[in-house]
Amino acid sequence: MKKYLIALLIFPAIIFAQNINGRISSSAYSFERFDTQNSSETYIRTFQSLVLNANEGLFSLRTRLNFETDIANTLDNDPRLRLYNLYLEGRNLFDIANIKIGRQSLINSVAGGLYDGANLSLKHSGFELSGFYGGNVPAYQKFELTDDFNNDYVLGGKLVATALDDFRFAVGYIDKNFKAYEYEAVRLDEDFNPINVLIRRNSNQYKFITGEASYVLEDLLEINTSYEYDVNFETTSKIEFAGRYNVMDDLGVSLYYNHREPKIRYNSIFSVFNFGNTQEIEGGFDYKIDQNFTVTGKFANVTYEDDDAQRLSIGLNSNYGSATYRKTFGYAGELDAVSLYTARTFLDGLITPSLGLSYTSYKLSPEEETNNLASVLLGVNVRPWKMLSFDMQGQYMDNKIYNNDLRLLLKINYWFNTNLSVL
Repeated sequence: MKKYLIALLIFPAIIFAQNINGRISSSAYSFERFDTQNSSETYIRTFQSLVLNANEGLFSLRTRLNFETDIANTLDNDPRLRLYNLYLEGRNLFDIANIKIGRQSLINSVAGGLYDGANLSLKHSGFELSGFYGGNVPAYQKFELTDDFNNDYVLGGKLVATALDDFRFAVGYIDKNFKAYEYEAVRLDEDFNPINVLIRRNSNQYKFITGEASYVLEDLLEINTSYEYDVNFETTSKIEFAGRYNVMDDLGVSLYYNHREPKIRYNSIFSVFNFGNTQEIEGGFDYKIDQNFTVTGKFANVTYEDDDAQRLSIGLNSNYGSATYRKTFGYAGELDAVSLYTARTFLDGLITPSLGLSYTSYKLSPEEETNNLASVLLGVNVRPWKMLSFDMQGQYMDNKIYNNDLRLLLKINYWFNTNLSVL
């Protein structure tokens, strides 16, 4: 039945479309898993993915899916088809409205993911009002609808105002409810005999009111602030501020601050535990030495309920690659990390090799044992034609847990874009 439903959506859109574009990818990922110290198995995961867009005037049908399995050792639920997107989109309808109907992405600072439903936005004279509603997507992105929209849904909306020059204001609301599934567990009766008990839990949810305010003065100043209020727990969940100022043409300074409470679902068992908030403040700079090199630096202090931690990072970015040093110390543990990355294109884009190196030394406290982690990333992209490319990447890591861990990724991409003649 599912195949017929997909066909009813996709085939008519393709037949009557003026343009069809997308990407087909095929990849294989190999790794070794140890069951015991001396016993291991090699896995080769294969992934076939399709991105397909069929366009006709103001309307498009967009879909993205992935088929995966293991050709060396079968895992649970193999083979697996994941349907990430399948929605009909209408743009600038009546010069005011955009609409999406079907499976689509939810991008929200409170609760993201996928949902099966509708999204409508109305935009006019510097104001945009949007709203969405739908059911949560089943595990593994199965092509199924939730069987309980009353307890397994997401809804919300946002009003954005940009009518005032250089300013942006927004206020929003989101309600995401998670259905709790029943299960059986072994418990002891009054005589201490084991019995099976059906466990029923209440659904749990997020309910948040959000606010945003931004000010941007081109090439000089940018300020972004956001606020989240937890309606269920009646408390401020997050306050965030990010600002950047160009002191001169080649020098910029930045400041970041956040106050964050842990996001706990209402009716969740985790809501009974005591938990504390964190506050973080970070200052930084970026200096452009010349057209090829930029130096960056940041220092942050994170305040926990009973202690503090600090974080320092220094980096060099260039047209040839990047180098970064990072250090953390205090309550969050002690860490020193160095990373290098470079990639360069040759022969007008025909071949692009890349190399990444990193070394990390860390321990949870000054009294603990120091652990070291080394990793190497080596890859190459070959693109003989505009629509076809080949990728190969090797990943190596070594520490006391993953000793001489080697992984390999192979991938083929094919892009297509076809304009169809009108019948």
